Amino acid sequence: MSSSAETESTQPDERVVRRAVAGAAMGNAVEWFDYAIYSYLITSVGLNFFPDSSPAARTLLTFSGIAIPFALRPLGGIVLGPLGDKFGRQRVLSLTILFMSGATFCIGLIPSHNTIGVAAPLLLVLLRLIQGFSTGGEYGGAATFIAEYAPDKRRGFFGAFLEFGTLGGFVLGATLATTFQLSLSEAAMNSWGWRIPFMIAAPLGLVGFYLRNKLEDTPAFQQLSHGETQRVPLGEMLSNNWPQILNLIGIVILLNVADYTVLTYMPTYLTQVLGISDAESNLTLIGIMLVMMVLIAPVGALSDRVGRKPVLLTAAVGFLVLSYPAVALINLKSVLPVTIGLAVLGLLLLLMLGTIGSTFPAMFPTRNRYGGMSIGYSVSTALFGGTAPLAISALITKTGSTSIPAFYIMVAAVIAIIPIVLIPETARRSISHATEVPGTRPELAHA
Repeated sequence: MSSSAETESTQPDERVVRRAVAGAAMGNAVEWFDYAIYSYLITSVGLNFFPDSSPAARTLLTFSGIAIPFALRPLGGIVLGPLGDKFGRQRVLSLTILFMSGATFCIGLIPSHNTIGVAAPLLLVLLRLIQGFSTGGEYGGAATFIAEYAPDKRRGFFGAFLEFGTLGGFVLGATLATTFQLSLSEAAMNSWGWRIPFMIAAPLGLVGFYLRNKLEDTPAFQQLSHGETQRVPLGEMLSNNWPQILNLIGIVILLNVADYTVLTYMPTYLTQVLGISDAESNLTLIGIMLVMMVLIAPVGALSDRVGRKPVLLTAAVGFLVLSYPAVALINLKSVLPVTIGLAVLGLLLLLMLGTIGSTFPAMFPTRNRYGGMSIGYSVSTALFGGTAPLAISALITKTGSTSIPAFYIMVAAVIAIIPIVLIPETARRSISHATEVPGTRPELAHA
């Protein structure tokens, strides 16, 4: 029997695949639920933890709460990723979702600066660092989990649901924040209302833990012998997979600069830089994200048919060419051009989000997949993703130019085009047996 036939015969039925996808995507939803409520409630968070600062300084300090956790993401990737390759994806993912949701819940419990003084922002930073460490091992594991469960010919379709979780978590957080802002007085919102969305992370995390804990580990991991999952130390793993890690870092630069600029920074840019009302900016962004959620699975399915590289390359070239016109439309401040500009950026981002869940795991052999992907993804995200809102905000303050978001994305696009061109095509190819030879490009193992 051929290896491809063996692979097909050992693949789980679609009901099991769907449960695996739901469990993996839930972690992304929790992670981005946190980013959404933090971004959309940034005024309330800033007033509670940095009340004595000027508005501009308070914004920078509060955005530091988004950027600081990314300092520990590489450490989380280095520690948790190899553990997922050694002991199993399911075990590590069950822990990461508890740490992420628990830290978000606890942020809602921190007394304000007026109550406990400097301990308040210190506790905020501590909890954000815990989130950063745990998320360092979350995305690589979740993407690996889905990719190793999904049928080879539909990996793009199922992989897209990982980022469906991203958008779903962000929409839920943004909707909750907007609902509280519209329902409560400004004083009530800044006093206690902002805490409730953070506390809702606890039940979300418990649901995700339940879904993950009920699943067996992936078929690809179970096919590895016990010794094979332990015999590759970190140094050897890096030396065998450094080209894939570098390519991953380059693509993730654009992914995360665009992701964090459009989803995390834009609410503040629209309100504090352009002077658009909270309700108008929030509802516009939520509407665009809902459209993205509807389209993301078809984009993943498209990558199964035409390949991952054409879709990713279209996104990168699109960001290079269209970011400036899109931001120029947003800067007109009227509802229609703002919506069109955000939609252009959102649709380009959608092309990447719908494709990366199936692209990145296929770049690594099974026994190094969790570790290699977690390290590359977390390093790139730490350097260029979570820092994007802080850097863009600082550059706008320094230069006075409202075109900074466009320039920032365009530079990232130039960088990402190179690794997108270099990586081999992975669509419709098996990744289940890509562990036979250390250093082998897994995506070519069954070409």
